[in-house]
Amino acid sequence: MLEKKSTDFKDVDEVKALKRRWYILAVYVYYATFSCFQWVEYSIITNVVMRYYNVSASTVDWTAVMFMIVWPIFVFPSSFLIDKLGLRFAALVGCFLTAIGAAVKLFSISPDRFSIVLLGQAIVSLSQVFILSLPPKLAVTWFKPNEVSTVCSIGVFGVMLGSAMGFLIPPIIVKDDPDISQIGASLKVLCWGLTLVVVPACVAVAIYFPHQPANPPSEAQAEERRQVELVTLRTFLRSVKGLLKNKAFVMQMFGYGICYGIFSAFGTLLNQFILYYFPGAAEDAGRMGLVMILSGMVGGVLVGVILDKTHRYKETTFVIYLMSTIFIGGLIFALELKLKLLIYLAIGCFGFFLNAYIPAGIEFATELTYPANESTTTSLMTAVSQLLGVAFTLGLGWLNAEWGTFWSLSIQSLLLALGTVLTSFVPNSLRRQAAFQKAVEFKEIPQEELTKN
Repeated sequence: MLEKKSTDFKDVDEVKALKRRWYILAVYVYYATFSCFQWVEYSIITNVVMRYYNVSASTVDWTAVMFMIVWPIFVFPSSFLIDKLGLRFAALVGCFLTAIGAAVKLFSISPDRFSIVLLGQAIVSLSQVFILSLPPKLAVTWFKPNEVSTVCSIGVFGVMLGSAMGFLIPPIIVKDDPDISQIGASLKVLCWGLTLVVVPACVAVAIYFPHQPANPPSEAQAEERRQVELVTLRTFLRSVKGLLKNKAFVMQMFGYGICYGIFSAFGTLLNQFILYYFPGAAEDAGRMGLVMILSGMVGGVLVGVILDKTHRYKETTFVIYLMSTIFIGGLIFALELKLKLLIYLAIGCFGFFLNAYIPAGIEFATELTYPANESTTTSLMTAVSQLLGVAFTLGLGWLNAEWGTFWSLSIQSLLLALGTVLTSFVPNSLRRQAAFQKAVEFKEIPQEELTKN
């Protein structure tokens, strides 16, 4: 926990959720979208990238695996900097690194420059260390208590939207043309387009994206402002140690890690899974990935609304996990029958629940660890999930090549079943909700005041 210094109540402004909070959320969603777009930018067209750069499928996989490796390496330095320097610092670094990484790949358009592709991907993956952990922190800093889970889901929506576009757009722009020079021209269009769309986000963040709003949006946030947080390396490490001693959080962290790790591995290897059953169907693989992510975006926002209204965090995460396990079984069945319509339906249902778990899992962990800093909690969870994502991607990729897609997907279903069981044992300790209620009772504010602007 952070060391705090008390201040007088008169120094804290009135509780008020500012309308400009929606601008802040929109800017975050915009630049998160184009950062996450680049995760599967190359792996979804693995067969084309292999031909153009004359590299193996496992080498192309590293364009996505890179994102999972960078996070655990930089998670603690980035979390400390976010805690110490705040939301504006994180937004500036995350947004500008996304733009720089995209711009570097402009120089990769030549069959002998795959190393530049990896350099650009490494820079963009570093940007995500300052992006993926922000939704819960942004939600509690700018939004009312009854909006927090929904806003966290909308923040994750940007991550999902970027992934959806990453599945859809590259196969449309970069075709498997017999002429290598035409593939190069298509890659140039993709890289230039991506670089140009990130620039407005950099301008928007530079102009206005403050550390916090002028007014606290809730009594809980007002109480936080009455304490001056002195963030030092010692207090940060103490906070991390406290999180790792929280058994409920550790269980939830590994449950979340398994689910997100499967999401990362499945998305990275989707092109190879589909081409195993349908040779030459690269565009179908992209569309199936799009269906998976779009349905997941709907599920993510819906689960945010449900959590804000019911506060049933454990029950919701358990049901979502269980349904993800069931529908990956349905997807295996549909692939074995080679019925495309059924595959689209199964992958849509699978994506609806698998992706919906991401905001639900984050919110449940935030409840379990309150009053720990939200960005630190999310960073630790994502670090574990990325490590598992690397292990799952490399292991399942090998399994897919050696034994076939059926066994690779079957192992994923067993891992999701393990995560479901683990989630069922997580204690249902809602610390943040208790703090919100205590703040309301202490100030004698009617519950309906929480829903007013």
